[in-house]
Amino acid sequence: MKSLLWIVLVAALAANVFASFGVPKESTQMALSVVSGLIVIGSGTGLWMLRDRKDA
Repeated sequence: MKSLLWIVLVAALAANVFASFGVPKESTQMALSVVSGLIVIGSGTGLWMLRDRKDA
């Protein structure tokens, strides 16, 4: 599960960079940026919830 979340996180970050530089229309760029940002937040939250917790 963690591996899949890492892959999704990296793919969403790459899509966000592509949206910033490779998409000519501003509306499409904004939509792709919002969607990839939500995916980054979701996968980051999932990775944080699945982390190994060490009790102090």
